[in-house]
Amino acid sequence: SSHLGDCPICCLPLSLDIQKSTLMPCCSNIICNGCDYANLIRELKGSLELKCAFCRHPRISDEELELNLMKRVEANDSAAMCQIGGYRRNEGDYVTAFQHYSKAAELGDAHAHYLFTQMYYNGEGVKKDEKKEVYHLEHAAIGGHPTARHNLGCIEGGNGRTDRAVKHWIMASKLGEDAALSSLRSFYSKGFVGKEDFASALRGHQAA
Repeated sequence: SSHLGDCPICCLPLSLDIQKSTLMPCCSNIICNGCDYANLIRELKGSLELKCAFCRHPRISDEELELNLMKRVEANDSAAMCQIGGYRRNEGDYVTAFQHYSKAAELGDAHAHYLFTQMYYNGEGVKKDEKKEVYHLEHAAIGGHPTARHNLGCIEGGNGRTDRAVKHWIMASKLGEDAALSSLRSFYSKGFVGKEDFASALRGHQAA
């Protein structure tokens, strides 16, 4: 599984496509859309109260969403910190976003480290800093973040370290990262990737 882990209901690996899963604001668990939808259909057919498929907390309204997420932040929930940080970042409040990401990263959240890389790359509230960008990419990659792993490969490839780039892309491909597989395919066509390595990465990508 990637940094997202498995759906706590069906125990299948969560898709990297964020449109295929839902963060439950009541408990900050990420549930695949299949399980969320199945639970919703069951409740609607039975005229039952709508509740979270995991913790069974009553469904939270849009008006209550951020308030409940802040409660999760106060409980040191890193997923909620990333979510609130994202809200503030979208509003242009980079200082508050940075604070939330920092706390989440301290708690070991791989996605928080990846979000840091975007801020350092774009210069959002901080000076553009490639060293810090790479530092957080490495931590995110170690935590299983496939996009961070792919980006590390791109940096290595850009610096002429082809072998290291290929290793990063193989690992990211096996976690389901489409961009990494595309990079591998390009290098394979140029003779930089062996047939067996590419085939192994392709099988891993298909199984992810």
